[in-house]
Amino acid sequence: MKYWIGKLAIFIVLLYNLFIYSDYAGANQLSNIDVQQANALPAVENLANTDNDIAKNRKENFCRFNEVVKGINKVEGLFTLYCTENSGKIYLEIKPEQLNKDYLAIATLESGVGESGIYSGLPLSDFIFYFQRVNNRLHFVVRNVKFRAESRPEQRSLARSFSDSVLYSLEIANIDPQNENILIDLNELLMQDLPGLTTILKYSLQADYRLDAHKSYFGNVNSFPENIEIDSIYGFSSLEGANLVTVPDSRALTLKVHYSFSQLRENNDYIPRLADDRVGYFITAFQDLSNKNPHESFVRYINRWHLEPSNPNVPLSPPKKPIVYWIENAVPLEYRDAIREGVLMWNKAFEKAGFQNAIEVQQMPDDADWQPADVHYNTIRWFNSLDAGFARGPMRVNPFTGEILDADIMVDANMVLSIQQEYHALMEVNPSLVGKNPCQALWGSQKLGANNSLLPDSEFCYGMESSNQAAMGALALSILPNTTASSETMKEYVYQYLRSLIAHEIGHTLGLRHNFHGSTMLAPEELNNTEITHTKGLVSSVMDYLPVNIAPQGVQQGDYFPGVVGPYDEWAIEYGYKTSPSAVLEGIIPESEKSFLEQIALASPQPELSYATDEDIWDINPLANVWDMSSDVLLYSQWQMDNARVMWQRLDKGYLSKGESYNNLRVSFNRVLKYYFRNATLLSKYIGGQSFLHLHTSDNPSWTFVPVSLLKQRQALIKLQEYVFAENAFSFSPQLLNKLAPSRWEHWGRSVPNNRLDYPIHDRILGFQSAVLRSLLDSDRLNRLQDIELKTLPGEALSIPELFHTLQTGIWAEVLTPGEPKPISSIRRSLQREYLNILLEMMLGTTDTLEDGRTLAWYELRQLQKAIDVRLKQLSESIDIYTLAHLEASGDRITKALNAHLLSK
Repeated sequence: MKYWIGKLAIFIVLLYNLFIYSDYAGANQLSNIDVQQANALPAVENLANTDNDIAKNRKENFCRFNEVVKGINKVEGLFTLYCTENSGKIYLEIKPEQLNKDYLAIATLESGVGESGIYSGLPLSDFIFYFQRVNNRLHFVVRNVKFRAESRPEQRSLARSFSDSVLYSLEIANIDPQNENILIDLNELLMQDLPGLTTILKYSLQADYRLDAHKSYFGNVNSFPENIEIDSIYGFSSLEGANLVTVPDSRALTLKVHYSFSQLRENNDYIPRLADDRVGYFITAFQDLSNKNPHESFVRYINRWHLEPSNPNVPLSPPKKPIVYWIENAVPLEYRDAIREGVLMWNKAFEKAGFQNAIEVQQMPDDADWQPADVHYNTIRWFNSLDAGFARGPMRVNPFTGEILDADIMVDANMVLSIQQEYHALMEVNPSLVGKNPCQALWGSQKLGANNSLLPDSEFCYGMESSNQAAMGALALSILPNTTASSETMKEYVYQYLRSLIAHEIGHTLGLRHNFHGSTMLAPEELNNTEITHTKGLVSSVMDYLPVNIAPQGVQQGDYFPGVVGPYDEWAIEYGYKTSPSAVLEGIIPESEKSFLEQIALASPQPELSYATDEDIWDINPLANVWDMSSDVLLYSQWQMDNARVMWQRLDKGYLSKGESYNNLRVSFNRVLKYYFRNATLLSKYIGGQSFLHLHTSDNPSWTFVPVSLLKQRQALIKLQEYVFAENAFSFSPQLLNKLAPSRWEHWGRSVPNNRLDYPIHDRILGFQSAVLRSLLDSDRLNRLQDIELKTLPGEALSIPELFHTLQTGIWAEVLTPGEPKPISSIRRSLQREYLNILLEMMLGTTDTLEDGRTLAWYELRQLQKAIDVRLKQLSESIDIYTLAHLEASGDRITKALNAHLLSK
């Protein structure tokens, strides 16, 4: 019996020896299953092997491990790195206790091409990963963090129901037999297209690029106790290249990606905080399969920093560890003070949450030995581009808790250059942008895959139009009679703009979402009262997309942009960061803060705390807009359109300086025209509009939806008629129109537009009029108007027949208004034809509309046909042929359409 026990013991030792100490560098390694099935191998059959043999194998493998890393530069830290100088290889050493452990990966595009969405500093992806040993290979696995379970049975079900993502299976180069540390060739991981650049380049540049291993190499490599920082320089090649002008030859381009792999912070006393839809935070959400709540299976935590008071027993305390932002050394010197002040604006909000100097700002030294993409540094970065013109405030969070771990704000130099060179046009006036969501209008609706976050999202939109708004303000500063243009005034204007822009982006990195109700706090007459705006604020939230505040004629100019955060910002920071009384207790869980947080959220019905974010601004709420201001948008928009009319008059009176190109006049004219129509578009949201309030039953609300009053809707229609559709809405002198010359520069970065050389004034005006008119009569708005009739008392809603009748009597006033017939101008004829087109499309069913809209279109067309017939009989021989032909053709079209409609029935 002892004999067989001894043999069995030797057999087990040999199996262990084969599993642990075999040569892992070869291609014919034994897997776990191979070892278990190795009964026929000589090593197993040779039961005479002794402890000396085992020691010999251990020594040989140790020698092989030492040979691999011999003479290689060793960099110790979170992971030990071995970097060769000649071959460009990097080996990564992984300890056994580091297997199956979660780490945070961040990939940042450190150098781009400055064009078409490939910009330096853009975040590529961030995710949780772990290393898993499977047989004789090491898997690089992205953790699935969307589902969780607490109980053991549900965890078993979870494990087999939802998959992690194994991105790479890496060959094990060697194993140290002394400590079982695993060595892998990092080239197999980071010289591959880990962030998906190939897909991004194809999407952005519309060309096929491939990663060229011969042109790719490692740059700076550093390892610290909690993170490793590695630069990968990727060479990409394309047989045909792309339509790029910023690189010498688009068939080849080089991109640098910075990787930051860091230890995920655990057991640091951070308490996840439950989200509330009345307060606008970015959230970390997961589905809790253990949750038995029949109404909600998701758990939502707000994203916030781990901020703890150094003394929780006093009302105001410095934090144990402040949030520190570094101004990158690439930021021009003249802008650093404005950026610093924009960051520190938020300390006022944190004081309401009990923190003194919660945020600090430091300057990155010129000789810094760290990079802005390092996970341990929050930076405000400056980059240059040919066509970007945006700022963005991305952050990285712990997907298990919502704790913010890193933030890096990007600012394109064009954001400021567009102001200082206010005559430089970012874009020609584009009627298709009117009334659309700004993000869709600028970037389209397509998206990349889940991890390819390079392409623009809502944050990028705070750029193109923001720059345009700022440039518009600079133009107003230099041309309106109630402003004083000087170098000092312009310097202060740029300072205010940049400070406000940075404050907005800092808000994002603190966890806050947009609040498009933020601009509606003050009445129009309060906007330029600095006694109010310097204390309470110009807006309730800097998280809105804010236009430049241009004073109406006869009013002294106040602040152009907010200089302090508003009441909503302070309240939101209080919800996110104020320490709850229970937080000092051990074992605290997020649910224990519910009562504390509810007391803060109960303030939400206050008007200055109103909240509306990106998904809330789709044509329904006239006070949830981008680029609006004041609690009375009807009056505000009228003021701005009046300002625009004054600016056109002054452009007509020798605005250009001696020797200046007339193209600058065209650019300024375009800018003012776009500003005019953007404000007109704000009026259209009152028609069928409803305010939407983020309220709970505990807030004692009357209604969640509150329709715009009938009086306000009628006022909006009157203003639209006066400023958009009326005969005298647009009046430009021939002298001005004949000076609007386009640029004729043709070279890289500048091209001559492939359209009319002279200014297409009719097309511009009709394009905008059509956009507003079609928006007023689209199916969504008509459906809302019909629904609101059931949601209000009789006589309190704007009916669809009233909308049709008001538009028709205004647009066709030359026909429907009694009196002596008069000629119809070319701009009015174009508008009338467009109105006719819309109604004909509705009646004939060539466009989507509700049936009541279709029958009302038929009714209005019949009334119009009768009026045209009457008017034609009244025309004298002296009437112009334009008007006669227009009326006869319009009447004929209506007659044929009515007959066709009758036949189709």
